[in-house]
Amino acid sequence: MDLGLTGKRAVVSGGSRGIGRAIARQLALEGVDVSIAARTREALEATARELAEETGRKIVPIVADVSDDSSVEAMVATAADMLGGIDILINNAAVPGGRKVAAIEEMDVRHLLDDIDIKIGGYLRAARAASPYMVEAGWGRIISIGGLGARLSGNYSAAIRTAGVSALTKNLADELGLKGVCAMAIHPGVMPTDAMPADVQQRLAAATSSGRLFDPSTIAWLATMLASPSSTALNGQTIQAGGGIKGIIEY
Repeated sequence: MDLGLTGKRAVVSGGSRGIGRAIARQLALEGVDVSIAARTREALEATARELAEETGRKIVPIVADVSDDSSVEAMVATAADMLGGIDILINNAAVPGGRKVAAIEEMDVRHLLDDIDIKIGGYLRAARAASPYMVEAGWGRIISIGGLGARLSGNYSAAIRTAGVSALTKNLADELGLKGVCAMAIHPGVMPTDAMPADVQQRLAAATSSGRLFDPSTIAWLATMLASPSSTALNGQTIQAGGGIKGIIEY
């Protein structure tokens, strides 16, 4: 199936590993030139080389800190210059998992605000810098990666910052939709890692409607579909992508 993405230009924050890397790879396989951004130059450049060799597309590594206004503005300006414009923004950079705190007396508000500044603030900074390119072209996609922590209690930081991804997405959709720019959010489920014990993986998988866990490639496929020009009917929604949560009915 041709998704109509050949020749598009994308920026992927947090693009050196995990979900960000998987999304950058899938976009490139669909004919998109991609700028990947992260804080660590060595890992970033290694990923860029690997993706360019595999996909044959232009992959531009940019070192950036999404908690800093000037760094994000420079990231977007450099990407636009190197790629010739920006059509797609994938917001993905964040502290993995946040700081897991379940008890209010243990909460350090400064840590919570740091998490929010990186994830929500970073996503907002990137959207603010990239959206003018899309508005000028009359077409664009902003896809933000949240997490199922938004729909579960037990982790103050994860719940608050990921719920904010949905709020940001809806605001972007309502403001930019009439200008041809659609915004969507994805809440991935838990991703298995080599460090995760088998019994923990089995327990987490059993809690899903599908009875399994999913790797970053499944999120990459979904993000790439949402980035397609064919996804016009979707704007402002948050899609849960973790195999389903048992016992929950969503409307």
